[in-house]
Amino acid sequence: MLNKLPLPLWTIALPLLAWIAYFAPIGNLGGLGIGLLVVMLSGSVLAAVHHAEVVAHRVGEPFGTLILALAVTTIEVSLIVSLMLTGGPGTEELARDTVFAAVMIILTGMIGICLLFGGLKFNQQGFSFDGVKAPLVALTAILMLTLILPNFTVSVEGPSYSSSQLIFVSVISLIIYCTFILVQTVRHRDFFLPPVNPANEEVHAAPPTNAVALSSLALLLVCLGIVVLLAKTLAPDIENAVVNAGAPKSLVGVIIATVVLLPEGIAALNAARKNRLQTSLNLALGSALATIGLTIPAVAVVSLFAGLNITLGIDTKSMVLLLLAQFTLMLSLGSGKTNILQGVVLLTIFASYLFTTVVP
Repeated sequence: MLNKLPLPLWTIALPLLAWIAYFAPIGNLGGLGIGLLVVMLSGSVLAAVHHAEVVAHRVGEPFGTLILALAVTTIEVSLIVSLMLTGGPGTEELARDTVFAAVMIILTGMIGICLLFGGLKFNQQGFSFDGVKAPLVALTAILMLTLILPNFTVSVEGPSYSSSQLIFVSVISLIIYCTFILVQTVRHRDFFLPPVNPANEEVHAAPPTNAVALSSLALLLVCLGIVVLLAKTLAPDIENAVVNAGAPKSLVGVIIATVVLLPEGIAALNAARKNRLQTSLNLALGSALATIGLTIPAVAVVSLFAGLNITLGIDTKSMVLLLLAQFTLMLSLGSGKTNILQGVVLLTIFASYLFTTVVP
């Protein structure tokens, strides 16, 4: 369907209507206004997925998945930085909580559901082991340096880095991430290419024109922008609902991170259901790596120039869950083939993460 032009009208209309709804004074409508924003948010997410697939089909792998990962991460960083500069209690832990939530959602929830649905439909799916090993090595190093090591340094009190330590870790994170991008797009691009499947009609579909691809890229940014803004707008209502339900406020960050990651999650699931698991893993692992590899340095720069304190070290419970997720994921992807078992196990870890967030 990607070769049928012009672009579907709904993929253009829904994001524009969402921007109008965002600036319109619909907050006075109460529940009706909130419901309208939720509908616009859902439509923008679906439109973002369509435009991401158009761009990916034009530029090919792994550039398509890289574009979506960088776009989502850029807007996520902007959201975190804007909330940090706004101030208020809890902002020193905002970056840590958001990054940790995003990583757990991606590594256990997103990958788990892709493996489960792919396994149910195709019994067993294969992928390039080299294309998975590279991001896992880079991701493990950055996770340990940014979320766990701060708990054991003694230059400053608390699970935080001193200014010099923060600068050093930020530079290291950028070096690792940039090296991964070099490997993914230049030196070992073949590691990340999905195997050609003759049964997949998208392999034979003509790619969209440059004009259509550029239009979809612009609309993708429009969609992602309004997704984040609507998520931020709905955050107080979500927080009230969470508090009224007796759950901790940290659940709000999980909900917002889930909404922001929905476009990538749906795109990854669609790829897995088309027996293109390599594309799914490119999206998921690349997104996790971009989330932490770019967010922490950006937040570090803002905190240093604005004189803000940030807390990076996660607590013991979170460390156990993160290490469990990493270890299980490495075992699951170590053979180059997956089935429903790995998907179910990862989803149970994700459920455990959500449960212990609600019931700490």
